[in-house]
This record gives sequence, C-alpha cells and structure tokens, in this order.
Amino acid sequence: MTAAQPTVQVVIVNYRTPRLVVDCLRSLEPQVQAQPGTTVVVVDNASGDDSVPVVAQAIAAGGYGSWATLLPAPVNGGFAYGNNVAISRAMAAAAPPDLFWLLNPDTLAKPGSLRTLTDFMVAHPQAGICGGGIDEADGTPWSYAFRFPGLLGEIDRGFAFGPVSWLLSRWRTMRHIEHQPERVDWVSGASMMLRADAVRRLGPMDEGYFLYFEETDYCLRAARAGIECWYEPRSRIMHIAGQSTGVTAKTARPTRVPKYWFESRRRYFAKNHGRCYAMLTDVAWMTAYVLGRLRSWLQRRPTSWPPHVLADFFRHSSLWHRHGAANVAAAAVVATGNLAPSESRE
Repeated sequence: MTAAQPTVQVVIVNYRTPRLVVDCLRSLEPQVQAQPGTTVVVVDNASGDDSVPVVAQAIAAGGYGSWATLLPAPVNGGFAYGNNVAISRAMAAAAPPDLFWLLNPDTLAKPGSLRTLTDFMVAHPQAGICGGGIDEADGTPWSYAFRFPGLLGEIDRGFAFGPVSWLLSRWRTMRHIEHQPERVDWVSGASMMLRADAVRRLGPMDEGYFLYFEETDYCLRAARAGIECWYEPRSRIMHIAGQSTGVTAKTARPTRVPKYWFESRRRYFAKNHGRCYAMLTDVAWMTAYVLGRLRSWLQRRPTSWPPHVLADFFRHSSLWHRHGAANVAAAAVVATGNLAPSESRE
C-alpha cells in the first residue's frame, strides 16, 4: 500500500433500498472528491424493484460517473456474497485498490469519515481490519465494538440482568469504546475497512452466512491468521438502522427474529468451535433466557424481547440442525423476497 496516498474502493450492497443508496452516495461525494484514488461500487443484489434504474439515474444526474459504478448481481446471495462480487472483481484488476471500505446503504458518511479510516490504516500497518464509529439517526453516539461470541457472553445476553452482566462483563459480546482507537475482536460491517493484503491472505467472506455473523466470522479468521482488527471511533457514520425489514429499527416495535439470523448464529458457533460447543451455547442461552423471563415476571417488569424468540431459538438450535452448506437454508426464504442483506448491521 502506498503510504502517501492509498487507493480506496467503497463497497455498498443494496437490496431494495435505492433511495437510501442515493443519499449515501451524496454523503460520499465531497469525501471522494477530496481524496483522489477513491471509487465507489454499488452492488445490487437482484432487488427486482426499481433499484437499478434509480441508482443509475442518480449516478448520471449527479455527475458521479467518474467515481461511482453500479454492479447488478445475478442473485440475492446475501451481504457476504454482495461484497465478494465487488471485491473479487477489484482484486482481479490490473491495479487493485489498497483498501476496501464496506459501507451499509442505510448510512450517511459524516465529514472526514473516509479520510480518518484511511489515515489510520496508513499509520497502523499491522491493522488489516478497522471499523468506524456509528451514530443513530437522532445523532446519539452508538460507541460499541465487540468481543467474539462465547458461552458466558450468551448467558449474559439471554439473562439480560444488570448484576449478571456486571459479573460477566469480561465476556460480554458488546463492549463500550471511548474516544480513542482500540484493538478489538470484531467490528460492525456497517462501516468496515479492509486492507487488500489482508483480503489476499484471508480470501473472500463466507457466503454461507446470508446476513449477520459474516463480519464476526471474517474477523475471527483474521485473528487466527495474526491480522489485527481495530476500532477507530473518530470516523463516524450515521446509521438509519433496520430500514429494510424493521428488525432492528429503533422506532419500531420488536418483530419476530428472521430465520436467517438463527441460521447464521448456528453456523458461526458450529463452524468455528464445533457442534458440541454450539449445542452448549444454545442450552446456556435458553436456560438464561427462561430464568431472565421468570425474574421479569416476578418483578412485573416489561421485556423488549421479540415475539416467539424462545420457540424460534429452540426450533433452529444446533441440538437439531447442523450448520449445513452455504446459503441452503436462506435460499428458500430468499425466493419469497422477504429478506434484505442491506438490513442494519450490529
């Protein structure tokens, strides 16, 4: 990578959110103009709506054609698949970019966000992955990065009780980040910069994940390969969470967790830690969840869990299923048009 001026390709994967993509491109324009050598690729994951003409018209009307490209994908293969489409094409080019910035379509890049991430990667050659800070739509900072999921973290997540969380704080998946860069286990794919050299070593993202856990899996592969992952909170994006399906939208009532979330979670644990460990984490989460709900009932406190979450968790557990082949479970649901790889990343 050229230290003075690395080249960057921004990758945005769209599924039926064309107007959000257009807003994202507008937010990127001044930063792209200020940082020569930056290009943007919008991968449309076979949306089947007006996404392609809307985005294409916006690129033409805005004069973005010198730096922005629309790349229609033949199928809706998920978040990892869409990013792989763009990255593999770029890596096969005569002059591949030095860096890739994976950016959700339901985001707006705040001023300086691209430059801050790029400068961080130049100053920290040992970093192969770096995530940026996220602000919610109302401007509230969402300053979290993550530890790799594990057994004790699943107990904390299932019980969802302050004293238990305090006892298990060292193993909680979510960790609060202050205002300075820190090395972390993994970062959100909503704003995630990859060094091309790291991509060469790791290969493509695992397309067996339709949505969720693919960036966690990729960062775990990086960690096992000795590649560092960092969080740079001074690079900020605004994230309009859950706009594709409303699953994680802050203003919406909790909705039923989609099948592909359970499929991805099961794949992550079984693939990376073995099926026995995956079954153990399932039993731990379900036990903690039942105890947590009992505590809430006795204390007459409301909960924010989505409907039918225990039954759905049990139904899709590793107790009954293996993690299976890539995207087999998601494929049947994709055909209904109800899934969106551009949904909010957490």
